[in-house]
Amino acid sequence: MFHFDIKSESKTELYNDLLSALDALTADEPDPIANMANAAALLFEYLPDLNWAGFYRLIDGELVLGPFQGKTACIRIAMGKGVCGTAAETRETQLVADVNAYAGHIACDAASASELVVPIVEQGRLIGVLDLDSPHPGRFDAGDAAGCEMLVKLLAPRIAG
Repeated sequence: MFHFDIKSESKTELYNDLLSALDALTADEPDPIANMANAAALLFEYLPDLNWAGFYRLIDGELVLGPFQGKTACIRIAMGKGVCGTAAETRETQLVADVNAYAGHIACDAASASELVVPIVEQGRLIGVLDLDSPHPGRFDAGDAAGCEMLVKLLAPRIAG
């Protein structure tokens, strides 16, 4: 059983603590699904104001739902479609303050108002994306993007399979 002392005095401290916790959870586990599941649970528990945290895996040229926390979700997303598909296609983090103003947004949960999607790339190969949703507009900022990119960098080789 793991117990983590995650501090949230600053965003930097929060993500550094999450990085340490994620490292402890995944360091010795070779199974990618187990590592994604624990990562999603960790983020959902410790990042405030989320209504969804999870992964989409790249399988046969499309994003397929992976481990997550939150309401049921879209199962398959085409490359280039919605925020997740755009992050996967461009391999660039997508920070969307208002999903309702995002052309082509895929509304898996009508309660979601903002979204952060980070592509997961290992040795030049796209593995999938980390997707975070919030019911609050403008929930995510550059600090969240940088923090999640740091988490994904640690996690990528541990879920590359």
